[in-house]
Amino acid sequence: MAGNRKQILDAKGMKTLTEKLAAEIAAGGDRENLAIVGIRKRGVPLAERIVGILRERHDIKAEMGVLDITLYRDDLTMISQQPVVGGTDIKFDITGKRIVLVDDVLFTGRTIRAALSELGDFGRPSKIELAVLVDRGRRELPIAANYVGKTLSTGAGQLVDVLLAETDGRDAVEVVEQTGGGREGA
Repeated sequence: MAGNRKQILDAKGMKTLTEKLAAEIAAGGDRENLAIVGIRKRGVPLAERIVGILRERHDIKAEMGVLDITLYRDDLTMISQQPVVGGTDIKFDITGKRIVLVDDVLFTGRTIRAALSELGDFGRPSKIELAVLVDRGRRELPIAANYVGKTLSTGAGQLVDVLLAETDGRDAVEVVEQTGGGREGA
């Protein structure tokens, strides 16, 4: 059960951080073979925003893909008897590409591990990088992001909630205090 919410970023702050991520990706290497791959659910709208910024401000026409890691999760039986699979959509050959995975929050590293496993089924990129809007630390796996919008130090009873206009009707990042024994979240 969710408790108190504290807003960390508003829409303006999120826009600034997304532009920062796009600029760092643009400066980070091979621009000709760049593909941006969003991780469902909130990584996809962030990836779309980054692709738009790369095109408009940096004259980079990056390809865009979508990963649904549901069937690659190591906790699949714990989350649902009937998991909802949104579908992966990668319509290009990733072999030799510089892939930037995009997600909203980096926490334990398990989502990224699952994404790397699934991505490997599509080919062998020249490089895989990770861009996240928020890195909240507390890793369970040795995974680090190449591009980070904001780093937050959070406690065991806190959840980082990224709200996006495309999925939630508004842009914000909030820290939620968990009450009532709920699971630790993103």
